[in-house]
Amino acid sequence: MTSVQNSSRRSWLSRHATSLLALACLAAYVGFVEWRWGWEQLLSQWARVGAGTAISALLLLTATYLVRAQRIYDYFPADTAGRFLELFRLTQVHNLLNIMLPFRAGETSFPLLMRSQFAVPLPRATAALLVMRLLDLHALCAAAGVGLVLSAQYTTAAWLAWGAFLVSPLAFFAAKGPIFRHLNGTLPQKLEKLLEEVEAGVPANAAGFVRAWVFTVLNWAVKVVVLAWVLGLLGVTPLSATFGGALGGELSSVLPLHAPGGVGTYPAGITAGAVAFGAERDRAAVAMMAEAAINAHLLIVASACVGTALSIVLSWFSAKAR
Repeated sequence: MTSVQNSSRRSWLSRHATSLLALACLAAYVGFVEWRWGWEQLLSQWARVGAGTAISALLLLTATYLVRAQRIYDYFPADTAGRFLELFRLTQVHNLLNIMLPFRAGETSFPLLMRSQFAVPLPRATAALLVMRLLDLHALCAAAGVGLVLSAQYTTAAWLAWGAFLVSPLAFFAAKGPIFRHLNGTLPQKLEKLLEEVEAGVPANAAGFVRAWVFTVLNWAVKVVVLAWVLGLLGVTPLSATFGGALGGELSSVLPLHAPGGVGTYPAGITAGAVAFGAERDRAAVAMMAEAAINAHLLIVASACVGTALSIVLSWFSAKAR
């Protein structure tokens, strides 16, 4: 083999390294599940749940991707006006990259895609992504907290504490103005320009921030409740453990811990979260939860694929209509 052929081969491998890693992880995961449980036994859980329930859960999860796109559409009104379907497709590409690339590497695609398709400067898009991810983490914890409140002994006090936590981002937003005013005029010129873009990536007023917060809470509330519902149908108990499982799975994808495609890490997060929130810890219960966790993960992946397909179809019809 010539040096040119070797170089070409190495170049091809470097370009497709991430895809090959993802495929290798997926193949190993498929083989492990077949060896440990068997896919026929695993998928038989859906027969007990019922096709109608499974499709309803899939559609509800897919709807959360539209809410995410609407949040960004509202976040950048001047840049995205009249181009919701393009933005929906962008968010689905970003979501798939987040799922498939390990260690949150897919996050870097968002500011790059916003710059290339909507001419949003990188610092502004990056700052907006950071704000949205902090809101995501808060809303995810708030949604999972419902399970703790429902199982709490002192319900009134628990609901009051949960309500205070739910609205806590408003206090942080109130501190935004004083922080930026203090920094303005104290930095070198190049950093001042960067600071302006960062400030532009944060909602300019309370109304914009509240809308972003409401879209975030709605998105994660639906997702966590649907996942908790599905885990309950698949045999996870008690109620608090179903919310804990949903929280654990989603935290494994929000934090920089997940493997390509969430293979292994997402189901492990569900199982760990369910156990932490009161599920039984004996071997049989953990094995059952692992089966339920894998099926919940399959549902998440399926919803991402359906959302991507929907964004492509809608973009195609929109382009034909023009």
